[in-house]
Amino acid sequence: VQLQASGGGPVQAGGSLRLSCAASERTFGRFVMAWFRQAPGKEREFVAAINFSGGATAYADSVKGRFTISKDTAKNTGYLQMNSLNLEDTAVYYCAADSTLIRSSWSMSSTYDYWGQGTLVTVSS
Repeated sequence: VQLQASGGGPVQAGGSLRLSCAASERTFGRFVMAWFRQAPGKEREFVAAINFSGGATAYADSVKGRFTISKDTAKNTGYLQMNSLNLEDTAVYYCAADSTLIRSSWSMSSTYDYWGQGTLVTVSS
């Protein structure tokens, strides 16, 4: 599976962006999809994940209530709606997918087999 992340860019604090992650295969509907991010000088961290059907989600505490993950299996695309952005959200955002993950491993980057190239989000004051 090939993943293509897009939608990043500059945004002012308090603003919104929607990231997209387009998958190359229709079987994307059977994959867990997640977003991770990596800020300059920091390790990659979990942001959000959604199960194959879209019926279950998980979020990092730092984004809970501000970010929403979703997926459109008909379009083979996942999304991350980001609202109320703050300076700490500045990072390269990566989408990831895997077909075999159990929920307890959703937040672990090492367990995802497929990764997009990353899209940069820059939040300014």
